[in-house]
Amino acid sequence: MTLDTSIYRATPPIDLTSLNTRDTTLFDDGKKAGKKAHKELNARLESLQEQLYAEGQHRLLIVLQATDTGGKDGTIRRVFEGVNPQGVDVASFKKPTPEELAHDYLWRVHKHVPGDGRITIFNRSHYEDVLVVRVHDLVPQERWSKRYEHIRNFEQMLVDEGTTILKFFLHISKDEQKERLEARLENPDKHWKFSLGDLEERKRWDDYQAAFEAMINETSTPDAPWYVVPADRKWYRDLVISSTIVQTLDSLGVDWPEPESDYADVDVV
Repeated sequence: MTLDTSIYRATPPIDLTSLNTRDTTLFDDGKKAGKKAHKELNARLESLQEQLYAEGQHRLLIVLQATDTGGKDGTIRRVFEGVNPQGVDVASFKKPTPEELAHDYLWRVHKHVPGDGRITIFNRSHYEDVLVVRVHDLVPQERWSKRYEHIRNFEQMLVDEGTTILKFFLHISKDEQKERLEARLENPDKHWKFSLGDLEERKRWDDYQAAFEAMINETSTPDAPWYVVPADRKWYRDLVISSTIVQTLDSLGVDWPEPESDYADVDVV
């Protein structure tokens, strides 16, 4: 069973403050049933990914963006659990290196886009250059504001050359972020994920929400849409994202490649 997730596909203009981060409209049977449904979806995704890889005719780029603790790592871990890593790549974009800063901001991104038969997941992405850069005033507004058009053109070029793009904004509330930060502090095994810098970034919550909203409104296009996923409830987030990916791969018509022959008379000796 896949959910029709079109209600979360962003059609600008959107107002993030009006969207419920705890919404479960598409599945009201609760967490336990939701996890079971997701397990079934995961098995379907595993099969479709194998077909995508074997056929070698399509490329899928998945972009994940969220505020701190938004669940990007957890999404990758749970949505792609059991999927053959041979055909899936994850690219994480952290603070640019000196070499990356010496080039245009898309330089470090382009080399990570998927090739034929592959799925690539961007954990953060080129959108950091209209998010962190904007919030921290790292370059003048006159410069970063032009990047929305650059990004639209970049993504359209990828689509025109055969890449399918799905972009997910994991939408959590400020209260949920507080709970997740506190959980990291309370669990010594999670201390590695915590930084005092997270608290400084939290003070800029409203600035980041404005930046995320502008990002979505400026760059959600018919060929490279944003999905604003209610992400306070992790199990529901996983259901929505898995359903969207499965439906997309189904729509591409991925299948096993035709064999060279029927092999009916072949004996292995």
